[in-house]
Amino acid sequence: MKAIVQSKYGSPAVLSVAEVAQPIPKANEVLVRVHAASVHAGDWHLMRGQPFLVRLIYGGWFTPKIPTIGTDMAGRVEAVGAAVTQFQPGDEVFGDLSACGFGAFAEYVAVPETALGLKPDNLTLEQAATVPVSALAALHGLRDVGQVQPGQKVLITGASGGVGSYAVQMAKAGGATVTAVCRPQKMAMVRSLGADEVVDSQQIPEADWQNQYDLIFDAAAYAPFDRLLPMLKPQGIYVMVGGDTWQIFRALLFGGWLSKRSQRQVKCLMSAPNQADLATLKAMIEAGQVRPVLDRRYPLSELPDAIRHLEQRQVQGKVVIVI
Repeated sequence: MKAIVQSKYGSPAVLSVAEVAQPIPKANEVLVRVHAASVHAGDWHLMRGQPFLVRLIYGGWFTPKIPTIGTDMAGRVEAVGAAVTQFQPGDEVFGDLSACGFGAFAEYVAVPETALGLKPDNLTLEQAATVPVSALAALHGLRDVGQVQPGQKVLITGASGGVGSYAVQMAKAGGATVTAVCRPQKMAMVRSLGADEVVDSQQIPEADWQNQYDLIFDAAAYAPFDRLLPMLKPQGIYVMVGGDTWQIFRALLFGGWLSKRSQRQVKCLMSAPNQADLATLKAMIEAGQVRPVLDRRYPLSELPDAIRHLEQRQVQGKVVIVI
């Protein structure tokens, strides 16, 4: 089969298409013919081996231990192992492969059945491939970490990105009033997702927003996040979802101290895939509460170009790799 491989860390130029052995499913595994995958920041980190903590977590101090990256995928079941009970050949599935070795940028994957869910009936396979990682992060950040409630005021930064675009829709579906922050050229798309107010990321009226929000969902923490904390009501919750590595480390190291000092809760999202929440996302999508936004499509051979596009931070929604 064809797969994207890399033998060293570096820029997108280290990625290439190669012929590799097709995987054989074990007893508890499902063999999936991958129709589409999507690109997100985690692929960039694995490709470059940055921050260095990535190498510590996944192994490979000097060379990658993960030959084929790729996390989000959707496709059709080709075969199942003897112990598999949830799927059968022909089923259309989607999943997050981050807990079972990655490898979505390939024609086939063999993964535990617990990594997969049945695709939402009202999505194409290309659309479904954009859901797992980003939508799970939005769900976990809002529901589990941010504990969003109906009637609350929620501020979402990076609202036009993969995670942010899902977060806007989920917060609205949960009954919150949503202020979304993004770049000017992306504001029309974010409005179409149902945000109550959309603001230019360069024109945030910080003085007017003091003590206004119950929850800040920061999907684009590239600037110091301290400036956002005064916008929270006392005991409000700030959730850092993604952004600059240094800002993430700051929140992890000093979040407790900042929480006491500011009387606002500072939290970082630690999201892990699970099959139950894939089913939750399926139900939300089929109910019309959430829909994916597709920015561009690339063939597998052009994955390096897709990652370069993502690195420019101009993406609206998700980038799809058609396999």
